[in-house]
Amino acid sequence: MNLIEVNDKKSSKEFLMFPVKLYKNESHWIRPLDKDINDIFDKKKNKYFRHGELIRWILKDDTGVIIGRVAAFINKKTVKRGNDQPTGGMGYFKCINDQEAAFKLFDACKNWLKEKGMEAMDGPINFGDRDKWWGLLVKGFEIDPNYNCNYQFPYYQSLFETYGFKTYFNQITFIRKIKDPVNPLLMARAERVFQNPKYSFKHIKLKEIDKYAEYFRDIYNAAWARHSGVSQLSLQIAKHLMNQMKPIIDEKIMWFGFYENKPIAFFIMLPEVNQIFKYVNGKMDLIGKLLFIYHKWRKTNKKIVGMVFGIVPEHQGKGVEGAIIETVRELITGDYQRYIDFEMNWIGDFNLGMIHVAEQVGGDRGKIHKTYRYLFDRTKPFKRMPFIGKKKEEAKETS
Repeated sequence: MNLIEVNDKKSSKEFLMFPVKLYKNESHWIRPLDKDINDIFDKKKNKYFRHGELIRWILKDDTGVIIGRVAAFINKKTVKRGNDQPTGGMGYFKCINDQEAAFKLFDACKNWLKEKGMEAMDGPINFGDRDKWWGLLVKGFEIDPNYNCNYQFPYYQSLFETYGFKTYFNQITFIRKIKDPVNPLLMARAERVFQNPKYSFKHIKLKEIDKYAEYFRDIYNAAWARHSGVSQLSLQIAKHLMNQMKPIIDEKIMWFGFYENKPIAFFIMLPEVNQIFKYVNGKMDLIGKLLFIYHKWRKTNKKIVGMVFGIVPEHQGKGVEGAIIETVRELITGDYQRYIDFEMNWIGDFNLGMIHVAEQVGGDRGKIHKTYRYLFDRTKPFKRMPFIGKKKEEAKETS
């Protein structure tokens, strides 16, 4: 076997195209957009290079045929945040079902990270935000992956765990039909919110997207940035995120909650665009763009994905979550019957409060991804991601 660092156009192309060959007979795999993958490794386009570094490899067999790929990376802002040891990352792992090949790729990541002063690695994760390419799929192989979400073969789990990776946390994707009712207890609390005139809910207006970006920033920082490994969101980044989503935003499914006209909650949902991108074969060239416009016009996509849900701490547990969910549900099961299925973007099983909300909303744990951690010192006790929201002993075990 020959491990080759990716450092030129030829090896970059091989890195990009290997999954196309590997997954050619897997009907549920959807080829990512070439641009989305290439931009990860472009220092001019990926802001994480400002405070991080990355290396990639491809692995070839003795005949010169590529049989695997992987990347290792360091985010200097998070290597120690919430960790007992400096921790790097690995990801973009694709490999044939061969333990020797997989271990050679894992070893490359471990050795490089050790040289950089790391004492552990998480994977498979993204050299970027957690909403993309995060975790190993271990349940839900019969379901198409959502946009920028990992889809792997079942045998990957054995490769990771045999090497010695352990579950740092599970990522749960709840799936339900939009018309299914929500939990009566959630509805009862929501009714109390509806009866309080100080609360109001409304969906965004694209012409006011900068204003909603400010709302999003304020709520996100209050609700999420206190969590381990989550950074404060600047207004510049919030506006950038909103403008990135703008071409696919459906105003009727992106909602904000207010108390005395101050923003206190959001429920960010988007049409699941992988249901359109599956027709463009990874390329947004002229033909790809025309196909995208055509399928968007035809309303090919019937699935909504809930990207992120946030409530400022002082309004949590008061029924706001149920009120905003029911407001949306009434619209899209009434006057705006455009979608059939709903998937909640993954929730870490350490976030017991959000897991509880998702269970009340209803649906099945349709997909599970795992974020693994590998400690380089094999004698050191392994610690899982700390639970938040309730006492650890109240947590439900997730296989």
